[in-house]
Amino acid sequence: MRVSILDDASALVRAAREFYADDREACDLLSDLERRLSEPIRLALAGMVKAGKSTLLNAMLGERLAPTDAGECTRVVTWYRYSATPTITMHLVEGEQRRMPIRRDAGRLVLDLGGIPPEDVAWIDVGWPSTGLRSLILIDTPGIASLSRDVSARSTDFLVPDTEPSSADAIVYLMRHLHASDLKFLESFRDTAAGASQTVNAVAVLSRADEIGSGRIDSLLSAGKVARRYEKDGDLASLSLGVVPVAGLLAESARTLREDEFAAFRDLASLDRASREALMVSADRFVRPTEATTLSEEVRRELLSRFGIFGVRLASALIRGGAADSSQLSEQLVQQSGLNELQQFIQLQFRTRAGALKVRGVLDALQTLLREKPRDGADAVLGGVERIYASAHTLRELSLLSRARSSGLPLSRLDAEEAERIIGGSGPSPAARLGLPETATTAESRVRVDELLARWRTLSESPLAERATVEVARSVIRSLEEVASELVAVGAGASDVVLAGGPLEGAVERAEQEREEGEGPLREEHLPQDRAVLARGEDLR
Repeated sequence: MRVSILDDASALVRAAREFYADDREACDLLSDLERRLSEPIRLALAGMVKAGKSTLLNAMLGERLAPTDAGECTRVVTWYRYSATPTITMHLVEGEQRRMPIRRDAGRLVLDLGGIPPEDVAWIDVGWPSTGLRSLILIDTPGIASLSRDVSARSTDFLVPDTEPSSADAIVYLMRHLHASDLKFLESFRDTAAGASQTVNAVAVLSRADEIGSGRIDSLLSAGKVARRYEKDGDLASLSLGVVPVAGLLAESARTLREDEFAAFRDLASLDRASREALMVSADRFVRPTEATTLSEEVRRELLSRFGIFGVRLASALIRGGAADSSQLSEQLVQQSGLNELQQFIQLQFRTRAGALKVRGVLDALQTLLREKPRDGADAVLGGVERIYASAHTLRELSLLSRARSSGLPLSRLDAEEAERIIGGSGPSPAARLGLPETATTAESRVRVDELLARWRTLSESPLAERATVEVARSVIRSLEEVASELVAVGAGASDVVLAGGPLEGAVERAEQEREEGEGPLREEHLPQDRAVLARGEDLR
C-alpha cells in the first residue's frame, strides 16, 4: 500500500519526540501536531466586528450554539469540535484548565467565564454532539479591527502568530464590504499560514449579503454581482480562492425554523397584496401597530430579529410560491441564503484537500521547532520535512496555485487559466480539473485527459519555452498523470463513475478521513445544486 503524506508526516513527528524528550514545551507542541494530523480539518471564521461570524457558524451547524451577542465570551477564541457528550473547557493563559458549566439560554450556549477576565483566558474548547462537527473543527475568533486592541489582537495572534504557523488549516473570512483592513489581514494570514508552501487557503464571504440590496427579495442577486467584481479584484484574488455571498442571519434562522414561525409566515402570505406590501415596506413599518394582520407586535418583532426584513419578505413569497410546510420552507430559505454554495465551496476546496492542508501546517510547525531548537542527530527529521515538501505533489499544487493567484504564471492568458484549473483552482475533482461536468463518464474523462497531456507535453518540450514555463508545464503534466491514474483505478472497479476526490496521492488520506469522520452534513452530494425558483413574478415584489 502506498504510504500517504499523512503517514509520512506522522512518522516525522514521532521521530522528533526522541530528540525533545527533556523539553516539556516541545513535547506538548509535538503532541498537538500529531493530534492535528488525525483530527478533522480546522476551519477558522474571522472578520471584523459584527461581520456575523457566530451567526454563520450556527448556520453551518444547523444549531443555535455559538453566542452572538457582544458579551465577554465573544472576546475569546472558541473551538467547536465533535464530542459524544457535551463538554466545555476553559484553557487559561497560565496553562490551567477548568471545566465550565453547560447552560443554554434560548437555545444558545452560555459561556460564563466565572469572573475570570477574558485576557486571562487563552481559548475555550467546546465539545458537542453535532454531526456537522464530525468532519470539521470550527473556530470562532474575536472581531478584527475592534475598538479594543486586546480583542483585535486575540484574533491576529491566533491566526497570524509571529513565530509559528497558524493553528488553523483554512479560513472563512467574513466581510460586509471590501475594506483595507480585510486585505491587510488576509495578506498576513497567507504569508504566515502558508510558510514555504505559500498556500491560498481562504475564502471570502459577503456575510450580510441581504443588506447589499437593502433587504429586497432579489438582494442575493445584487450581492452575487458584487462578489464577482471582488473576485476579479487583483488584491483580493491573490488572497482568496473565491468570494461567496451569504445572508448569514437568514441561513441560521432557516436551519432552526420553528413551527410557530412557519404559521406566522403563512398568515403574512395570506394577506392581500396591498396590505402585504404596505406592511413589509420597511423594518420599522413591519413592527408598527396595525390592523392589517392578526399577528401581535411581539411576534412580528421576533420574526424580524430572527430573519430580518429580507427573510420575512422571502419566506412569505416562498409560501405563496408553494412551500407547504415548515420543512419545505426551511429548505428553500437555506437554498436562497447562499449557505449551500459556501458549504459546497468548503467541500470542494478545503475538505478534499484536508490531508495536504493539515500536513502543510504540521510540517511548517515542525520545521520551525527544529530550526529554533536544534538538536544533535535531528538533521534526518529536518531532511524528511524537506523531502516531503519536494516530493508531495499535492503540496506543490498548493504552492503553484498560490503563485498563480498572487503573481501569475509564465504562460499566455488562456494557458494560465487552463493550468490553474488543472492544478485544482476550480476544485480538485477530476471533472473540475479537466473542465468537464461532474456527470462526465470515465470514457469522456479519459479522452479529455489524453488531449490535455498531449498538448502540455508538447508545450514542455518546445525549444522556445523558457525554463519557468517548462517547470509549470511539468507540474501540470504531473497533475494530469495522476488524474489519468485515478481514472484507470476507476476503470478497474465495478462502476463507471468518476471519483469525487483529488489525485491518487490524496486517496489514502481521504479514505482514512471519511472512515474516521463518518457522515457529515457538508458532503457535496447532500447539497442542492440550484436555488429555489419562485413561482410567480408577483412573488418578487
